[in-house]
Amino acid sequence: MSQTNNSINRRQILKQTGVAAAAGWMAGSQLIITGTKASGQINGANDRVRIAVAGLNGRGQSHIGGWRGQKNVELAYVVDPASKVLANTMNSLEKRATDKLVTQGVDDIRKALDDDSLDAISIATPNHWHSLMTIWAAQAGKHVYVEKPMSHDIEEGRVVVAAQKKYGVVIQHGTQRRSDAGIAGLHEALKSGKLPRLKSPMATAANRDRESALNR
Repeated sequence: MSQTNNSINRRQILKQTGVAAAAGWMAGSQLIITGTKASGQINGANDRVRIAVAGLNGRGQSHIGGWRGQKNVELAYVVDPASKVLANTMNSLEKRATDKLVTQGVDDIRKALDDDSLDAISIATPNHWHSLMTIWAAQAGKHVYVEKPMSHDIEEGRVVVAAQKKYGVVIQHGTQRRSDAGIAGLHEALKSGKLPRLKSPMATAANRDRESALNR
């Protein structure tokens, strides 16, 4: 996606487009979210996007860092069923807070989704939760950034697509390479016929251990 000002004002976008919008950096790409149940509640100091991060180990900490770096984003919830992981994250946020900590720690994403003022969720959970949490969020009118893989199989992914279409939310899947100018250009060249039809794909593994195993 194209980049916009990091401090983009949600109310300004509302005036220009008629829907609530905001921008947030995640994993080197930008997520644009629009039209939530919280749209009518934009007011003064609350002129920001409220985000919940689900899954707090590994990648989840990168999500937290990414959202906390945005002036117009409020980290409303951090979510993890593991009590120790949740407590450690809350303690870390408390230490880094420059003012009173507003982030709530909960053990079930559905508790966050029940909050009508929440705009979006950011999913960094184990893979088997990705589709279900995305569907739950769509049903609750929340936008979603979800790490790959989106689903275990094609059918599960199609249910997610159907949920997005039904509830009209924005869902961004973490396949940033898809938006890379070079990759997008190759895809367009293949579609337009400028390049010959692709007959067989090739892939390489950059993992040294895997390469060593293959060479044995």
